[in-house]
Amino acid sequence: MTASMTMIAFETPITLSGPFRRPIQMLHHQSLDGRSSIHDDGAAASLGLVGAPIEGPTHFSQFDPIAFALWGDAWFERGCISSHFRTMVVEGEQVQALATTAGPTHALIEAHKSDGTPVLAGSISLGPDGPETPLEARRATHGDPGELFILDQLEVETEWPESYVERVRSAELNGPLYPFSIDDKVRYITEASPWYSADGAKSSPWGRPIVPFEMVSVLTNKSGRRLPVRGPTLGLFLDLEVRMVAGPVFAEYDYELRTRVTGLSQSRRTESYWTETMVSDAVTGDLVAVVVLHQGVFKDSYPAYPRDRLG
Repeated sequence: MTASMTMIAFETPITLSGPFRRPIQMLHHQSLDGRSSIHDDGAAASLGLVGAPIEGPTHFSQFDPIAFALWGDAWFERGCISSHFRTMVVEGEQVQALATTAGPTHALIEAHKSDGTPVLAGSISLGPDGPETPLEARRATHGDPGELFILDQLEVETEWPESYVERVRSAELNGPLYPFSIDDKVRYITEASPWYSADGAKSSPWGRPIVPFEMVSVLTNKSGRRLPVRGPTLGLFLDLEVRMVAGPVFAEYDYELRTRVTGLSQSRRTESYWTETMVSDAVTGDLVAVVVLHQGVFKDSYPAYPRDRLG
């Protein structure tokens, strides 16, 4: 990614695909209040999973070259990736990303394993205006979640009482939830760019290192601040949308974060909740990005869950 390109708006849809990649697991040592997360092999096995899943946002990087080919630098400034995670990926498996244009500023995306198993589906788009995203559509379908036992203290519009400030570290670990730095991530990221490093960013359009799309959720979740969710539990990301409003998000720069609950739901195996985090420049107050996250919590990972209510 070294130069801007502009997409020519053909009426006929065009499909762009990337190569198969083997994403790397970087959350083996993630700690949740001193406990292992689902990204630990043992914790994953306790739920009957075949292995510790790679964190879903890791797959976002495979769409960056595709989106950059369509929209150039503007992707990092006004781009949006919206994804529903369909199948877990474990280290060693190969994943391919594809995008099919649906207009000059919108494309439908999917990723699959080498055997064809779907990994995710969603869209990439360029703002500020655009069609409804898959996550917006999915969130709108959720009605009354029914009786909840893990998320029963949450309500739609529950919000942190005050905003807080965070930054993504280039060379230091990003806390127990994300025990790696951007420099660590760049060593293993599926699609490398010099714009993620201090030296390479000197020649970028912004002159300083940017945070990869896949690590924007690190910024919004690294603090470990928790909404009133009962535990201990194990959970995972079900849906994630990262929307740049006035990006990019920069490394080693302070952002003010404010999070609210926007939806509650449950399935046979999980209770889940939707949150929306507004990411603003801590100095100017300008809105930089919006992150929508749908997290699922496994019912059978909560010791106090009523056994007769497990599916």
